[in-house]
Amino acid sequence: MIDVTIGQNAPDFCLPIDDEHSLTLSSLKGKSIILYFYPKDDTSGCTAQAVAFSNQKHAFDEVGAVIIGVSKDTLKSHTKFRQKYDLTIILASDHSTQVSENYGVWVKKSMYGRKYMGMERATFLIDPSGVVSHTWRKVKVAGHVEDVLRVMQKPS
Repeated sequence: MIDVTIGQNAPDFCLPIDDEHSLTLSSLKGKSIILYFYPKDDTSGCTAQAVAFSNQKHAFDEVGAVIIGVSKDTLKSHTKFRQKYDLTIILASDHSTQVSENYGVWVKKSMYGRKYMGMERATFLIDPSGVVSHTWRKVKVAGHVEDVLRVMQKPS
């Protein structure tokens, strides 16, 4: 398993964000990036997290941060999810899980004795030069967005 750590260059990616546009990490050089991975659109925890990031988007804008949520869901699913909850953040589709694997968040999970591959809820803060400056692994949704914002607002 790949383990993205603080101080290393964040793996570049190219992910579709809608039917006509893709987003690359390298195109965002010069901006702080909050890259968060979540298991599935329109589930309770993932919805709470996306809504919380959207509700705080103005505060993240003030510190110059771009928020990108990534899951394995399709673009069609992302569109429905975004519209249903009036989400204002970027949602990117990693249908192949290649980017998730590069960040070490496509992992073996276990539920009720059944083992399967799935998305670990994780967040990476990438500084304007493309270096990982903070990581949150196995994220608990409650209070997470506020924690990320606190880190972003600390003077460097």
